[in-house]
Amino acid sequence: MKLKTSLNGKTYEFKSIADVLAKANEPKSADRFQGIAAETASERVAAKIVLSEMTVEELTEHPTLPYETDEVTRVNLDGLNRPMYERFKSKTIGELREWVLDHRTTSEELGRAGRAFTGEVVAAVAKLMSTLDLVYGASKIHRPTKCVTEIGLPGTLSYRLQANSPTDDVQGILIGVMEGLTYGSGDACLGINPVTDDPETTRRIADGLWKLVVKNSIPTQITVLSHITTQMESVRQGAPLSMFFQSIAGTQEANDNFGVNRALLEEAYALAREKCTGLGPNLLYFETGQGSEASIGADGGVDEMTLEARTYGFGRYFNPFMVNNVSGFIGPETLYDGKEMIRANLEDHFMGKLIGLPMGMAPCYTNHTSITQDDQEMATALLSMAGANYYMGVPVGDDVMLSYQDTSFHDDATLRELTHRLPAPEFHRWMMKMDLMDENGILTARAGDGSIFLK
Repeated sequence: MKLKTSLNGKTYEFKSIADVLAKANEPKSADRFQGIAAETASERVAAKIVLSEMTVEELTEHPTLPYETDEVTRVNLDGLNRPMYERFKSKTIGELREWVLDHRTTSEELGRAGRAFTGEVVAAVAKLMSTLDLVYGASKIHRPTKCVTEIGLPGTLSYRLQANSPTDDVQGILIGVMEGLTYGSGDACLGINPVTDDPETTRRIADGLWKLVVKNSIPTQITVLSHITTQMESVRQGAPLSMFFQSIAGTQEANDNFGVNRALLEEAYALAREKCTGLGPNLLYFETGQGSEASIGADGGVDEMTLEARTYGFGRYFNPFMVNNVSGFIGPETLYDGKEMIRANLEDHFMGKLIGLPMGMAPCYTNHTSITQDDQEMATALLSMAGANYYMGVPVGDDVMLSYQDTSFHDDATLRELTHRLPAPEFHRWMMKMDLMDENGILTARAGDGSIFLK
């Protein structure tokens, strides 16, 4: 492999593939914190040049963390479609970028190609892309999935309704859910983050959501985001969850910290097929975000963007219904300001779609970062153009339990109108039946009145 290049009369030589990947990254605070970022703009450009001349095969056969010691690497490689990989392995990363962006490359071709690539490969492609490249490339890729309803279809835009409570008060949760439903939020799922991680709380929240869903014949998924082992025990005790949720990461060490591995996820999927209320075939829900590994010292010296792509290669193996990216949630030690957050979200959405995942986005931020609501809204608008499968629906855009900012019910309705997209088909039909939305996806005068569910 060639790990050096000359630029403006100076030779730049890099130590390894991981070094090239890190220094080709756009500025990120986690890379600076780890001491692996490019020191100058010229060094960054030199790294991009070297990266563009590497082949798919070189990046695949030389992963950033060893196959023998890292399960995420093994799952990335074990999940490859070998005949498809053989088609692409001789392409350089620069050539692969051009192929993705070529208007003659169809959505169907991009859809088939996903399992040819590991996380390192899709990260490398994204590092060579501008903002508009990332938007356009992702917009060409569609990844529909089905649990109870089907999301991600062309022409649709879905939302996870997240009406959390700081005390796990089911009645308070349901009031927020009722309001959100009237704005057309919730077709991706009704997803609640509990404060208390135990089977009883998980079941109590799930039971409350299930009663509302059954009473009103709402076509959606139910999930309570406790640890996956807690959810599994809750389902064994009768909780009506549609699917299982779990946060995942890009190194085995980080996944160990999260209490998750391949065997556990395979066990969870088997249990979901037997006991969850979702019909499938997609019965898992993953959450990810740049910087989680670095924030706990489990990064292995690899940059946060590449680790995020490796996370997607890990998640792809389990054919999830939803993948939700929350880059921006951790804080300034991973993404310092709005510019870094916007770039990271566009990278993550593109990388996830290219590698084969149904990507939803939460371009969120916490109040101790140098990120504003304007930054968040710019990221949301760009991701809408890029074709994100779904977003969050949070009351007033301010999560009172997790203390962070995200898209509101009003944002959800606005995004659908701006992009001329509809809810998931089953949910859209239900909205029209409830006289909450017309056939064109425009809300009626009943929108915002959650009391209709109390009558």
